[in-house]
Amino acid sequence: MRTRLTVAAIAAASALLLTGCVDNSAPPTDNNAAPGAEIQVDQAAEALLPDEIREAGKLMIGMDIGYAPNEFKKEDGSADGWAVELGNAMAAKLGLTTEYQQSAFDRIIPAVNGGTFDIGYSSFTDTAEREQSVDFVNYYNAGVQWAQQIGKAVDPDNACGLTVSVQATTYEETEELPAKSAACEAAGKEPINILKFESQDEATNALALGRADAMSADSPITQYAVAQVSDKIELAGDAFEVAPYGIAVKKGSELAAALQAALQSLVDDGTYMDILTKWGVQDGAIDEITINAATKG
Repeated sequence: MRTRLTVAAIAAASALLLTGCVDNSAPPTDNNAAPGAEIQVDQAAEALLPDEIREAGKLMIGMDIGYAPNEFKKEDGSADGWAVELGNAMAAKLGLTTEYQQSAFDRIIPAVNGGTFDIGYSSFTDTAEREQSVDFVNYYNAGVQWAQQIGKAVDPDNACGLTVSVQATTYEETEELPAKSAACEAAGKEPINILKFESQDEATNALALGRADAMSADSPITQYAVAQVSDKIELAGDAFEVAPYGIAVKKGSELAAALQAALQSLVDDGTYMDILTKWGVQDGAIDEITINAATKG
């Protein structure tokens, strides 16, 4: 799960936004290829669009493009991943194209509220705290999942004294591992050594090379990492703390209902499951697209 923004952090980042400090240094990425080019517009969903979005003909999307297989950069710098493919299909249902703008993760929600982005779409975990600032259109369920070196026995619930690699600013680095480490110390045991890296690739490599005893990440991320380095690492148990991913939109925006309808149309016609299955992340599929699942269920 990507890191949980506090209200104070959102306010601080909003102040940076007003001074023009949002990180959009990478060039914008247009993704109008299949499957979006093959999808018919859903007229009922399109009718729900705010006029300014319809007139623009494009969704401006804030994304931290470095979280494979959800969202990442190809060699040519363009955005790829199952979330990108799903986002393109969602936009096509609405008769729109997409433009992905690279942003630091913790600045995406303030940029949505500031009008820089139409949506924030970067594996955000929908939480009650975040819903104080934005609405979320929920499209997937993900949990926390650990990996270990092949043949080793690691228990995520009994990891005191272990070194665990993780990508910085994720939920695992800011919430899960600190809480578990504190519990270890409270019990008079050795704390967890949290080995932080800027990218998920580095965290995975640390485990594969034996620098860490385990790795913690979102379930689709861990499963993808294991598939990429299957000769060195394996899953360490099932996913836990399962929660919904959500697309962030301005609080009260009509855009939320349009996105919900477009995604539900993709679920109903099978495109949604086709995309998830293609990327091997179908275990987190949902049947009903919701809004603000953290507080409304």
